[in-house]
Amino acid sequence: MLSPTKGDSLGQLQLDKPVPRPSRTAEHQAQIHLHNRRREYLKRHPSYLESKEHELADPVLYERLVKRYQTADERAAEVKAKGYGRTLEADLLRGESRLAALPGSQRAQASIPSTDQGFEQDWARTAADKSDGMNLWHVFLTDRFVHGRDDDFDYTKVDMNDEYDNLIREDAEDAWFDDEEPSMVDDVDTAHSPRRGETGVQDF
Repeated sequence: MLSPTKGDSLGQLQLDKPVPRPSRTAEHQAQIHLHNRRREYLKRHPSYLESKEHELADPVLYERLVKRYQTADERAAEVKAKGYGRTLEADLLRGESRLAALPGSQRAQASIPSTDQGFEQDWARTAADKSDGMNLWHVFLTDRFVHGRDDDFDYTKVDMNDEYDNLIREDAEDAWFDDEEPSMVDDVDTAHSPRRGETGVQDF
């Protein structure tokens, strides 16, 4: 059996040591701060994710995740709610997106949505059923909103509002409770003051 060499032992010790995370830049911290505010906004306003107007953000994706699972009655109700103009606009955009995605199209590259994560998005997979498809659509809308890609939304009312700093307040409260020293509710100086309820007379 080969014994580990000095170099191997040194390498193992280096692997066992925790590697500190690189410090975040001020710009990165500010970005995380904005993202947290936007997530808190969505948490308080879930109706944003239910808006039918968001179909225009990616009509092809909406058709694949949501529309294909709708019943005829649900589709008719959606057309009535959105209006004929909006429905026609979404259909036209879907057709343009499919043409742009054809091999050899000059617009094919431009039609591919960008991602900040650098890996395949969760919503790119095939939905298992109607509920899963709607969930993936909401994941897409959340990512789009948090990263500031909704051009029709006024982000200043969220980004400039410290009312949505819920995580910061929770961290501050946790830090305050951590700093508090535990003490008895009825903490008195027993050397100079007898405890209430004790007579000094033994019961036996």
